[in-house]
Order: sequence, then structure tokens, then C-alpha cells
Amino acid sequence: MPGRGALCLGLLLHVLLGCGRAQQPEGCPDPCQCLEAAKTVKCVNRNLTAVPPDLPSYVRNLFITGNRLARLPAGAFPAQRLPDLSALNLSGNHLRAVEAGALAALPALRQLDLSGNPLVTLSPQAFGEGGSPLEELALRGALRDQGVLFSLAAMLQSGALRNLSRLELADNGLLLLPAGMFTALPALRQLDLSNNSLVGLRNVSFQGLGQLQSLNLSNNSLGVLRNGTLAQFRSLPALRHIGLGRNAWVCDCAIEDLVAWLKESDQVEGKESLTCAVPDKMLGKALLKINSSDLNCSVPVDLPSQLQTSYVFLGIVLALIGAIFLLVLYLNRKGIKKWMHNIRDACRDHMEGYHYRYEINADPRLTNLSSNSDV
Repeated sequence: MPGRGALCLGLLLHVLLGCGRAQQPEGCPDPCQCLEAAKTVKCVNRNLTAVPPDLPSYVRNLFITGNRLARLPAGAFPAQRLPDLSALNLSGNHLRAVEAGALAALPALRQLDLSGNPLVTLSPQAFGEGGSPLEELALRGALRDQGVLFSLAAMLQSGALRNLSRLELADNGLLLLPAGMFTALPALRQLDLSNNSLVGLRNVSFQGLGQLQSLNLSNNSLGVLRNGTLAQFRSLPALRHIGLGRNAWVCDCAIEDLVAWLKESDQVEGKESLTCAVPDKMLGKALLKINSSDLNCSVPVDLPSQLQTSYVFLGIVLALIGAIFLLVLYLNRKGIKKWMHNIRDACRDHMEGYHYRYEINADPRLTNLSSNSDV
């Protein structure tokens, strides 16, 4: 009996230890905090210079923020190591370069935050050749370099992020946007362009954004929105939230179309608070309270058509001057013909004199004869 009891006790301990080893969680990188129940790993403010290579495979939410990564090279995340990673926060890491293939090995990635990084290089192939299922991309304060903006535009236009539903480009000091930047984003629902320095949207196309619901253009330097832009807003059936607050609206004749659209549209949030910035006589006046009499516009001003009219008028004037010049030539044709003959005769006499001197200089006998006659 004692021998049988010892055997049973040994088997029981073996089973318990085996179960303990089977349930032991994967290792956690030393500088990080791992929460297996929440499928979350946090590596925050640890002065990391590279992505930890031994991240647990269960992670779905990964925070690597406040470090000194500097660059994100190809293969920064080991292939097939993080099959379930869906949310990646890399904000505030002093990142300057995101190289081709840096984010290619993340098949489940849906949310990416690169905000607060002074990016200088952003490869259009950062997600690899096959694109990405990414749905949310935050680049707040990360596009101060103009070259990075054009690289992002190339990435978006290539169709690599066709599933993108939210794009945040706020706080980047943007003056203008590359033409056609958003044309390959059919799933986009939220676009944040606030806190920039945008002066116009004439070259920006919103066509094809049939699912766009929210467009934030507040805190920019917009002075007016032209008919082409307003027509695009009207054509987007899902667009119900447009932010236009804190812009420098120029209340002259060119703003009449914008005022008319504001009065009829229910797309603009807080449109009652939109006010004129210039000229001084209109400062602080609400756009919704502007009338034609306030602007003193007898005829709506359309600058392109005005320039076209000016060019036509200039062409007519030049044609008239040319016709008068030809008429003067025709009326004085005899005098001009006589003048031309006189010039021809004078030139001929001059050339004959040069020819005679050349013959004398070329023939020694004539030279001697000329010398004797001088004596």
C-alpha cells in the first residue's frame, strides 16, 4: 500500500507540473509590459532603438511609443511572428524613415499610428507589394517634410490602402495637397485635415469617395471655396459632417457662392459661427448674414472668365495694331519702294568701292601704279 500511494502521488505531481508548463505564458521582452488577457504589449518610454524581436505571438495591441527607433527597416516585424496584431501604435519614436517592406509581415493590421514622428522618408512600398488590410492611419504631425507628403500620395494612389476608412493628416502645416491624392480610397469615411495651413482646395478631388461621412477642414487658411469644390461636396451622398471653423474667410464678391451654399446646406457643423476675417469693414460678420448689398457686387466676379475676357480683348487690340501697320505700309508703298532702291544703290556703290580696293591690294602691278600716280 505505501508503495502504491507513493506511485499515485508521483503521477499526480507529474500531471500537475505538466499542466503548469502547458499553461505557462510566452515570455515578455524585458523593457515591455505584457498583458496576455488583454492581448496587449506596451513598450513605452524605454529608449528602444529597434523593435523587440521576441514579442509574444498572442499580441493584438502593440504600443511602442516614446522611444528612439529612428528608422523602421524592412523586416522590422518578423514574418509570421505576429499573425493577430491588429493595432500598432508607433507614435513619438523619433522615427525618420519607414523603409520598403517594414510593415509587410502584419497580415491582420487594421490600425496604425505614426503621429509625432519627424518623418523624412516614407516608402510607398512600406506595406509590401500586395498592399495592406489597414483601415485606420494616423499621421498627425508626421508630414512636415514635403517629400514625405508626396510619398504618402503615391502610396495612396497606388491602391495599397484601398480598405482605409479613417485618415488623419492634422497638425502638419500643409499648404496644398497633391492632385488626386484621395482618388483610390473608395472605403474612406473620415478625413481629418484640420490644423494645417491649407489656402485652397482647387486641385483636390473628392470624387470617388462615395462613403465619406466626415471631413474636417477647421483651423486652416481657407479664404473661399469655389464652385467646383462645392459641387463635389453636394455630390457626396454620405457626407454629413464638414468642419470649416477658424478659417480666414475673405468676404468679397468671390464668396457669394459659398454663402449661398451654406444657407441651403445641412452638411456644415457650426456654420452659424463662421465669420469674415477680411476686409476690415466685414471683420467678424457672420457668413450666414451676408447679403449681396454688403458685398457691393453688381455682377458676380468669376476670375477665370475675367482673365479669359482680358486675353480676348488684348488679342483684338494687337490684331488692330497689326492691321493699321499693314495699311500704312500699303499706302506708302511707292515711297517705301523708292527708299529701298536708294538703299540698294548706296549699298552697291559701297560694295564696288570695297571690291576696287581689294583688286588693287591683290595685284602688285596695280599697287605700284597706284603708288607712282600718288608721287
